[in-house]
Amino acid sequence: MQHTATPRHLDKTAFITGAGSGIGRQTAIRLAAEGAAMIITDVNAAAAAETVELITAAGGRAIAAVVDVRDRAQIQAAVAAGVEAFGAIHLLVNNAGLVTDHSLRTLTEDAWDLVLDVNLKGQWLVAQEVSLEIAKAGGGAIVNLSTVEASVVVTSGTTAQPHYNASKGGVPMLTKALAVELAPDNIRVNCVAPGPIATDFFDLEGVTSPEAQEFMNQRLLVQRIGTPDDIARAVSWLLSSEAEWIDGIQLPVDGGWLTR
Repeated sequence: MQHTATPRHLDKTAFITGAGSGIGRQTAIRLAAEGAAMIITDVNAAAAAETVELITAAGGRAIAAVVDVRDRAQIQAAVAAGVEAFGAIHLLVNNAGLVTDHSLRTLTEDAWDLVLDVNLKGQWLVAQEVSLEIAKAGGGAIVNLSTVEASVVVTSGTTAQPHYNASKGGVPMLTKALAVELAPDNIRVNCVAPGPIATDFFDLEGVTSPEAQEFMNQRLLVQRIGTPDDIARAVSWLLSSEAEWIDGIQLPVDGGWLTR
């Protein structure tokens, strides 16, 4: 939590998925530092608990819950635990996601279903459940995580991960549809599209290698790999009242990747 935080989320409670590591963890830490009580969810119980420990050690408030975003009952249990602990939910970050290493020729139906169910269906399920509580609280905001790969295929060769691209390509349109439906409940819905970020989501050593940097610099206008906090700052801002007239958009946070 080595950053200067503003209290933009005081008296708010945020529900975040996939918060046991990477972008999810850093976003949770930032939101907590900015005043929010945090409902930390992850499929990995130990990772979620570690994020809670980092937040509470810094003086923040957080609870952990095990949530596989494909499991409505687990989502509902986490929502109930959050409301019991903090009284209401105002903010949602749909961050949980995964990828498997498959090209078109090697892709299996099981891998397709897994990635689509976690990355797209999971965002719908969590939003469906959590938005009920946000509406009860008088409104709030949701941020979904997509990726630049919702718009372009990122590969240095001739193979891609079509199931991942398809799952993330659905997020901006899901975001728009949710923004339309939830507007009467005073709930804004936007998404953030990260560019290449130094996390263990992919092979961290490979992403930060000189060879990878040389490839990425052909697209990046800002000549560095992104950090989880680059994304966390954008998510926090979109959730805040500072972005109160922004709804239904995808915001690239990508070092200029999509510019050329």
